[in-house]
Amino acid sequence: MNELPQWAEWLISFFIILGACFAFIGSLGLLRLPDFMTRLHAPTKNTTLGVGGVILGSILFFSVTDALSLHELLIAIFLFLTAPISAHLLAKAGLHLELKRIESTRDLRKKPEQYSDRDD
Repeated sequence: MNELPQWAEWLISFFIILGACFAFIGSLGLLRLPDFMTRLHAPTKNTTLGVGGVILGSILFFSVTDALSLHELLIAIFLFLTAPISAHLLAKAGLHLELKRIESTRDLRKKPEQYSDRDD
């Protein structure tokens, strides 16, 4: 295997470490945040950015060592399209099921009772 240029090593390392930091912060948020809605926010934002950073590092590595590599772009596109959609569906399900929230997590809908399945 050919040795990478110094600038490429630094840039690839930067993106991989940045991605790992974002993924770690998202995982830590999933563990530490108090309720479903706040826990949902941490992994959908930070982990998506984390995987994006690792994929950028991978694209750079394989593009410098071989030819231009865009296979990882398919993974990134799939991730960036599906993560927000799945988070939205999970949030709607959480609102629909009226999961317990902490006091500072507010429901800003005009009439939240119209979405309820509860028989009061």
